[in-house]
Amino acid sequence: MAIVKRGMGMKNKLILSFLAGVFFAAPVFAQPAIDPNLPKFPTPPPKVTAEDSIIDPPYADAPEYKVDPAVPQGEIREFILYSEDSKIYPGIVRIENEISAKRDTYGNRTPAPEAQVSKPGRYERHVFVYIPKQVKANAPFMVVQDGRSYINRMAPVLDNMIAAGRVPAMIIVATDSGGSDAQGSQRGLEYDTLSDRYSNWVEQELLPAVSQRYGVSFTSDPEGRATMGGSSGAICAWTMAWYHPERYRKVLSYSGTFVNQASPLDPKTPRGGWEYHATMIPKAAKKPIRIWMEVGEKDNHFDDPENTWHNWPLANNRMAAVLKQKGYDYKYVFAMNAGHVDNRVVRQTLPSALEWLWRGYPKN
Repeated sequence: MAIVKRGMGMKNKLILSFLAGVFFAAPVFAQPAIDPNLPKFPTPPPKVTAEDSIIDPPYADAPEYKVDPAVPQGEIREFILYSEDSKIYPGIVRIENEISAKRDTYGNRTPAPEAQVSKPGRYERHVFVYIPKQVKANAPFMVVQDGRSYINRMAPVLDNMIAAGRVPAMIIVATDSGGSDAQGSQRGLEYDTLSDRYSNWVEQELLPAVSQRYGVSFTSDPEGRATMGGSSGAICAWTMAWYHPERYRKVLSYSGTFVNQASPLDPKTPRGGWEYHATMIPKAAKKPIRIWMEVGEKDNHFDDPENTWHNWPLANNRMAAVLKQKGYDYKYVFAMNAGHVDNRVVRQTLPSALEWLWRGYPKN
């Protein structure tokens, strides 16, 4: 067990539509038709509403990042989980060869048989846990994907907001993935797969490991359980809530990978994450999920045409559109002249996003 020291961390001519989208076709399946009734790329953004907003640079750190010695300071602990101890994720690594590295005209990885892109391989997973001074039994909590990237910048924000009664005294379980990225990787398997496998891993292996090491307990109330991430970690957060809303009902998403990046390929969801806004959410009854989501104007593959099914801003635009149609409790932020999980945007918006997400939940 270790205690970790905390660190502080154009509008241009192609303005992207809030309500447009893009697909990335998996060659092993028939290419879906483009819905002629949906807005095309590019179109101007619509009028700003209570749910949909546009923010512009310059971006600046929110004041909540400033460390205040007068407020209680939570602790950050760290431990490691090993692949050989996991029954759910025994471990894979991507095979770096001509097949696994093959990309299309737009730089997207092209699908290949799974036996040619990955093989068994071990990993070590670092887990970071923020425990506030005000923590109580059966505490509310948030699971954060790619945890190393977020834990130090979240801690001072939480110290200040918990002390001010703006968010509950929540535990942050900030876990790294099993490594690498995209198709064929352990991270891709965990984050981009549309199933309840990752959620089950969190419930059966991750949370019990935290409780055993640090003597904390977690609420079973789904309203007190949130999940967060950026990029593939963000779609993973949504997937956790989508497949088990009785476990999680709060999602925070930066640059969510709601595009076709799933691996292994699944004929039930042939376009991977794109299926959420194209078919799954529209066809399903509304679920009790609240989501705050952001994307950058210059996010990944922002200028890819629609028939690549792999453009991040357009995918998030479609996601916001279908959430609005279904009556979800959501907030969508479109950040002008911002890139993928843009740190400037995260540091400006994280406190307000957390406060919006946890509004209505009992505080300290």
